[in-house]
Amino acid sequence: MTDTHVLTTAQRLGSQALAWLHAAHRDGLGWLQDSSLIDLKDADNAYKPLCELALAASLVLRDGVAGPAEARAARELLDEGWEQLHEGDLLYERQLRHFTMTDPLETYAHFARAGYRHPALEEMFDSLSRVRAVHAAEIRSNRRLGVANARRVVGLAHRPDWAALAAGTWLGAGPEPWAIDWLTGYDVTHTVFHLTDWGARPEGLPGPMHDYVRDWLPVWLDVWLEVGQWDLAGELLAVDACLGEPATGRQGWDALAAVQHPDGLVPRDTDPVDEDRERAFHDHQHTAVVTVVAGDVTLARALGAGTVAA
Repeated sequence: MTDTHVLTTAQRLGSQALAWLHAAHRDGLGWLQDSSLIDLKDADNAYKPLCELALAASLVLRDGVAGPAEARAARELLDEGWEQLHEGDLLYERQLRHFTMTDPLETYAHFARAGYRHPALEEMFDSLSRVRAVHAAEIRSNRRLGVANARRVVGLAHRPDWAALAAGTWLGAGPEPWAIDWLTGYDVTHTVFHLTDWGARPEGLPGPMHDYVRDWLPVWLDVWLEVGQWDLAGELLAVDACLGEPATGRQGWDALAAVQHPDGLVPRDTDPVDEDRERAFHDHQHTAVVTVVAGDVTLARALGAGTVAA
């Protein structure tokens, strides 16, 4: 059973991080700029931050454990994000021009989860699933899981071999736990996120992988807390919630609470936060998203909300 202190802390940190994101976007930070729309092949510049924001907001609405202010902020962020994407038309254009890229589907899935649909784009996704070149594209194993989960969320017909996809990841190989590094840490977290659909399907994580993560997650969390990698620590706390019964205690949440700023910003690491608000937003937006996701999933799993039957 999850500690009440953990739930209270997770709810407070997630709420404050969402408020920070909402205030920044209300003031015009983080949205697409006209110049960024020209180069549709540049995912990180134009689409990745918006995709991450949509993820956090869509999970807040999916799980329904946030308060009315948080739910309203999440809906407003999704409404504005969908408008930024011209109600999906920009994703359609990007997928049409770069048909082997996966981020249009991964971005669209977060909006579709919250009820925003684009029938022509879904038809294109379905058609591309029958193109051999799409499946032959060489992408990281955990990203293949991300695409598979996006298809599941959208409701597309193609059904992947989940066991084979899971086995092809670093986590699926069950390597020596001390061999993990910073980048692999993110690979591990996203393997868990996609297999469990961000905690809604905890049974989606195969038993051996579940036991391996449960055994070593507290150790990994200690390592990245010690070096002040707050962003990765937040992702590991989200993984803890996705396991069902948490494996870590208060330490991680208390550490994030200690570094969160009064306005809700959560620094990504121990480097000083830039005094320029726009620069600070660019540097720490992802950690705020992670904090929202970790807080939401922790609270939702403890309350039994949002779980999808197998």
